[in-house]
Amino acid sequence: MSSIQTIGSDLNGKRAIVTGGAVGIGRAIATALAAHGVRVAIADLDDKRAAQTASELGEGHIGIGIDVRKRQSVEASFANVVNQFGGYEILCANAGVSTMNKAVDLTDEEWDFNFDVNARGVFLTNQTAARYFLARKQGVIVNTASLAAKVGAPLLAHYSASKFAVLGWTQGLARELAPAGIRVNAVCPGFVRTSMQEREVEWEAKLRGITPAAVIEDYVRQTPLGRLETPEDIAGLVCFLASDAARFMTGQGINVTGGVYTT
Repeated sequence: MSSIQTIGSDLNGKRAIVTGGAVGIGRAIATALAAHGVRVAIADLDDKRAAQTASELGEGHIGIGIDVRKRQSVEASFANVVNQFGGYEILCANAGVSTMNKAVDLTDEEWDFNFDVNARGVFLTNQTAARYFLARKQGVIVNTASLAAKVGAPLLAHYSASKFAVLGWTQGLARELAPAGIRVNAVCPGFVRTSMQEREVEWEAKLRGITPAAVIEDYVRQTPLGRLETPEDIAGLVCFLASDAARFMTGQGINVTGGVYTT
């Protein structure tokens, strides 16, 4: 009789980089990975907060500064992880931003900001990790996309476009790296209770001429499971995708939305 491996048990002793890992979804991912015995490098634009989060996770974890928009910063930060950890097997490219505006009122700066972080940031971090993984014929990449990568969102057309780009990149890269045994997947969260959402709620309320409470009520109404999503709801899926339990999954954009979108 074959033994049944506990999901995530193979993660113990592995090493991971989590971008945007100091707060929100990234922090939840880092915390969940650490609970499975993964040594985590918290990579964040706010290097002090990254160090604080790493310290709170306990001994063996590190915080590093990174600007995912800049190749030199990404390559230097990842090299720093190799120097301190001796290598890494997992990249969670989670760093992301949003702004909100009517499409006809969008500025060039808003468009560029969203694409520089959300799309270019995934490109640079994935490419840097992929080159490292190819030399070792192993590695796993999990990108944070969005519900807005599946359905274009009003007032977030530019954000949606940047997240659609993440899914397209994930699918293409997965096909290229599959012969080397390197897997690439993405998670697509819905209405997640984070500090980023708090800002978005204020923006949306103003743009729609309703109260922030009404915006939240609308989010919950759209969610069949009847509540806002938490960062921890996403973190468990990321751990699954990083583990051998998902060994035959690649190129996927997996919804974790509480039923908001099911395709």
